[in-house]
Amino acid sequence: MPEDNPPLSPSHDSPDTATPATPASLESPDATAGLPVATVFLKPKRARPFYGRHPWVLESAVLRIEGTPAPGDVVDLATHNGDFVGRGLWNPDSRIRVRLYAFTAAERLDDAFWRARIERAVAVRRSLHLDDRASAARLINSEGDDLSGLIVDRFADWLCVQFTARAMHCRMDLICDVLNDLVKPAGILLRSAERGLGKLEGMQIADGLVRGRLPDGPVFINDNGLRFGVDLAEGQKTGFYLDQRDNRQAAARLATGRRVLDMFCYSGGFSIACVKAGAASVLAVDGSAKATALAEANAGLNGAANITVETADAFKKLDALAAAGERFGMVILDPPKFARSRSTHDEALRAYHRINRQGVDLLETGGILVTCSCSGAVTRDDFLMMLSGVAQRSGRSISMLACHGAAPDHPVSASCLEGEYLTCVIARVV
Repeated sequence: MPEDNPPLSPSHDSPDTATPATPASLESPDATAGLPVATVFLKPKRARPFYGRHPWVLESAVLRIEGTPAPGDVVDLATHNGDFVGRGLWNPDSRIRVRLYAFTAAERLDDAFWRARIERAVAVRRSLHLDDRASAARLINSEGDDLSGLIVDRFADWLCVQFTARAMHCRMDLICDVLNDLVKPAGILLRSAERGLGKLEGMQIADGLVRGRLPDGPVFINDNGLRFGVDLAEGQKTGFYLDQRDNRQAAARLATGRRVLDMFCYSGGFSIACVKAGAASVLAVDGSAKATALAEANAGLNGAANITVETADAFKKLDALAAAGERFGMVILDPPKFARSRSTHDEALRAYHRINRQGVDLLETGGILVTCSCSGAVTRDDFLMMLSGVAQRSGRSISMLACHGAAPDHPVSASCLEGEYLTCVIARVV
């Protein structure tokens, strides 16, 4: 790490070797054989999605079980009359009882199988030219890489691993060994998944170091020619919003000469991209003091002097700006996930409508709205219909110039469209 990089947060102690982030008693099924220890039978007429390679077998689809599988064990999935459907991993505590990974009876879910899957995912990123060790990329994107329940991000020489499935967590040692062999990182950090998911999966995960050493403070990465410090220990998600990489550049191309408002700015990704592309000024706002400290430090790293960073509640700040008669040439809205399940779907859409109505009201005629949703429970169609409602209520014309998803290192499986979670609309408002 270059000595002239200013610290973005207090440095961590950096032991030469890792101490386990999970108890030694962690379940660890014998994966050497990779053969099923039980068979899960489906209710009649419930097999069609799995013939289409959908990986999630919900509790409601299960008819009965032959055998006594432990959490993380390999099981076969069969129709109610015993025809083979697929092979996967068992979790009795999750609503997703089985996650499928193979669809032929000849495939064993052994060490060689998992190594091959991880190798394939890493090779895809190399083919996308995302293997520059000075930058960052998502190496494994769960269902998008046929590794349901596993997320791996690389930040320069460090890896952050998230387990969203208990059965994959059971194989943590194997997965980290393979990642060590393939990527040779300086260290591998374990990051817990989003709030409540561990309980739903019946697993307890403590953040910490599992291989190698910790970085001496923030890790610095290049992102489309810009420099960012990433807090791997305490940053949101795994530390940085890699999925918005291309969307930041798309927005920045339209920011030249404009006064920009960046709400929910986190570490300043959109703000800094806009300033470097020629924005007249940027007001960057986030409700987290840690986030705004990161944004200010990152602005300094990139010589972006015309960014003003403020810690404030987004809804209140939007109201205050409107009351003061402020107007902007571009408004960027990239809020956190408003819907964590279908049960909060309607509430989330109301929140999206509110902030987008506030954002539109702050735009000058011909201004640009960049609005995002990372709520998987809110579909793209839902989000676009919400914008249609905003246009109707505001009396403004909203013309969509582009509608993007996540960057290509966040692939979505055509067999599991639930993995498509990010929507980024760029629109002109008159």
